[in-house]
Amino acid sequence: MNDSTQKTGSWWSRLAGGLKRTSGALGTAISDLVMRGPLSPERIVEIEETLIRADLGVDFAARMATTMGEGRYKNLAEVKTVLAAEVEKVLSPVAKPLVAVGAKPFVILVVGVNGSGKTTTIGKLAARFRAEGKSVLLAAGDTFRAAAIEQLKIWGTRVGAPVIAREQGADAAGLAFEAVQAARTQGADVLLVDTAGRLQNRTELMDELEKIVRVMKKVDATAPHAVLLVLDATVGQNALSQVDVFLKIAGVTGLAMTKLDGTARGGILVAIAAKYRLPVHFIGVGEGVDDLAPFAAADFARAIAGME
Repeated sequence: MNDSTQKTGSWWSRLAGGLKRTSGALGTAISDLVMRGPLSPERIVEIEETLIRADLGVDFAARMATTMGEGRYKNLAEVKTVLAAEVEKVLSPVAKPLVAVGAKPFVILVVGVNGSGKTTTIGKLAARFRAEGKSVLLAAGDTFRAAAIEQLKIWGTRVGAPVIAREQGADAAGLAFEAVQAARTQGADVLLVDTAGRLQNRTELMDELEKIVRVMKKVDATAPHAVLLVLDATVGQNALSQVDVFLKIAGVTGLAMTKLDGTARGGILVAIAAKYRLPVHFIGVGEGVDDLAPFAAADFARAIAGME
């Protein structure tokens, strides 16, 4: 077995293991309903309700329940195969890699609420880009929290990426301006910019993010080249409203979903994909640097259905 096969295998194990709580809750409930004999209209409604409770979304739940109502299943494996196929249909169009090419530096503005795993995701992305041989600069733009600044500095040291930082309370837009200038001067391939995520005061957050984008454009009219929204899977339905808010505030271009290993609500990614059709670039199933990986629709669908 070569290295790439081993890495693929170990990622599949982590993904399947991480989604165990989601697939377990889903598989048990649906198999119990489906395997009880011919599906009555009442049982189809129960399947639909089960899928909605698993955060898979109302539209998907209705379609899936109808599909299951039309089939005849001999065993649980057949049910899981159908579920995986339907999930993959929704996710395949949004499974797109984040390719940092076409600009130098390629500026990625990273947004999301506090606690979503934003700063950690930036560190893991920096490690990925460094492994690809790219030079990376980090900007500690969440100047609201001293812990976020320190955390990014630790990641910078760990992955070999310089960090532009100021003291807590400094002007985030001024720091972003300085970071884009520094990235150009240093010839960095990628600039990752952290931001504050306090949704309690949306107007303040909106003003700050708009200002960050505005000053970046003074240095590079095409920046930011990507706006990555980091979502925490454990918040379930709240993730939908976060996508809504950040789309309006920051013009999100793609998603990363973290903490899929800590929840039975991993189905929310399906609901988000169906509603917003935003590219899903990465998913995370743990704290380790290798626990964030490019999103693959077929793998996710198989894992959420509890397939081996």
